[in-house]
Amino acid sequence: MGITERRLRQKEEVRAAILSSAWKMVKEEGWQALSIRKIADAIEYSNPVIYSHFENKEAIQFEFIKEGFLKLGLRLKEAKAGKLRSCEQLEAMANAYWEFALHNKEYYQIMFGLGIPACETVNQISEMKALSNEMISSIQEAISLSNKPDTDYFLKFHTYWSILHGIVSIQMIEKDDRPEVTKKLILQDAVDGFIKALVH
Repeated sequence: MGITERRLRQKEEVRAAILSSAWKMVKEEGWQALSIRKIADAIEYSNPVIYSHFENKEAIQFEFIKEGFLKLGLRLKEAKAGKLRSCEQLEAMANAYWEFALHNKEYYQIMFGLGIPACETVNQISEMKALSNEMISSIQEAISLSNKPDTDYFLKFHTYWSILHGIVSIQMIEKDDRPEVTKKLILQDAVDGFIKALVH
């Protein structure tokens, strides 16, 4: 292995160590605890080394945002697979979305820290675009088979995503003792209503 290849591999290893340490910190202490100084201390490198890989803390968070959207997009794609009817796809995606948010709170919090991203942001980040395309394709198919084929699919896409995000966000901040099954009934009720309005 040449000097250039060795340096590249070393650089990738340091970058991976930064992200791994940052994620461990987030899991243990939350996003508010994340700092360049703490990461540098954890991996025993100086602050300038961290800055040579990431411009600031926000750049590190952005890596996790992209990773989160990639993971969620793949979950939705898997949920759709094998479901022939668009209504079944929308229901399966809603359930997959719920499960992802429930079991990946740290990802979800950073992905949607400021709510659902603007269209310009979605279009700029391929992982977000892929996720939204999974939802849009099923919505377009459902509309094409409905009694109202001229329905604005983009409006319905935003409605669908708002339903999912709103319900998940409320469940994350609510402190109650209701079982998860009961909480999920709210999601199912909302999605059932959305699908019925979409196809009839």
